[in-house]
Amino acid sequence: MPGYVLGNFFVYSIINAFTPGPGNILALNTVMNYGWKKGAPLFFGIFSGYYVVQIICAVFVYGVSTLLPDVLGVMKYVGAAYIFWLAFHVAFSRPDGDGGERASFLKGFMLQFVNVKIYLFGITALTGYVTNYSTSLSVLVFFEFVIATIGTVATSAWIGTGLAIQKVYLRHYRLINIILAVTLLECVYSILK
Repeated sequence: MPGYVLGNFFVYSIINAFTPGPGNILALNTVMNYGWKKGAPLFFGIFSGYYVVQIICAVFVYGVSTLLPDVLGVMKYVGAAYIFWLAFHVAFSRPDGDGGERASFLKGFMLQFVNVKIYLFGITALTGYVTNYSTSLSVLVFFEFVIATIGTVATSAWIGTGLAIQKVYLRHYRLINIILAVTLLECVYSILK
């Protein structure tokens, strides 16, 4: 895999993982409402669920590449469209505060199974950046493991900086969102190139 493609894979993965999504927002909200100790079961549920869902994505992409290899070409465009939509959504989204959530491992774990963002994230990253170079199950699982690790680091950052991130983001969310959106558009360009 060329360095440029690998670099864009990481750019896309980091932006996608660090932008507000259900897991990051729930983690931030939980740490603000309950603190680390009471929120820890939920956080570990989010992390565990992330890894399991990404393995499911790798197996799905492997199955599609083995049984329906022509579908991967189409999925690349679907992935590019999703990233474009994500860029638009990020650029125009506004922060909103939710009520507190009860912190439990199962709630965090199950959140990831209904978190469409991480399914699309995992499948898009593989079909947009990896499958042109390898459709080996071990390679796909490796890259999904990388994605889940980046996601775990991102959620940990939301947890660890809690109020500080929220204050900065609330003050400058429009500029931050536009910068992230433009960077995502460059990722779309690299997929379609």
